[in-house]
Amino acid sequence: MIELKADGDVRILHMTNDENRFNATSIADLHAALDEFDAIDGPRALVTVGEGKFFSNGLDLDWLGSPAAAEAPNFMADVHRLFGRILFNQAPTAAAINGHAFAGGAMFAAAHDFRVMREDRGYFCIPEVDLDMPLTPGMTATLQSRMPAGTLHEAVVTGKRWGAVEMREKGIAEATAPEAGVLGVAVEWARAQTHHAGETLAIMKRGLYPTAHDVLLGA
Repeated sequence: MIELKADGDVRILHMTNDENRFNATSIADLHAALDEFDAIDGPRALVTVGEGKFFSNGLDLDWLGSPAAAEAPNFMADVHRLFGRILFNQAPTAAAINGHAFAGGAMFAAAHDFRVMREDRGYFCIPEVDLDMPLTPGMTATLQSRMPAGTLHEAVVTGKRWGAVEMREKGIAEATAPEAGVLGVAVEWARAQTHHAGETLAIMKRGLYPTAHDVLLGA
């Protein structure tokens, strides 16, 4: 389940479907929530959070291997567009990483402007090397935009799992917090940034990562 809730000028995007894996239904729901958010005028910021021990475990591999996936030929393009809509949003965005962020879930978290990681449980991991699944150009572009080059190289070629302390040390997360405080830290940051929402912010984001913008959202 995907739900967008208001907290003043901040909107909190809640993902509450267990591991929050990406399939045609969940991606469509996330885009619908972003449509609702992007339609808001004035000061605003977005915070994305999961539930329990998962932020998101990425692509729903069981669904991808099922006949149903054939009925969604544009699925990966929609995933890439999701990353792009977060990375280049006109409003400030924060990921409250309440638990595991693996593979596509890690990329989704990385695309946000600000990341806060739960201290006591949960890992950030890009395990595609162990899954024998090469990253798509859109995935690579997303990660290159928001992770230090050395950290990204290590993450991709080793598939290492990093907890909160390592994420902060390696420049993946800007903050850490106990479980009960993760969402609050993200919302506090977002609330202080709502006045920056607008086309100027979007233009500057595109200027920072022009290649990713072209790959994810088109030239």
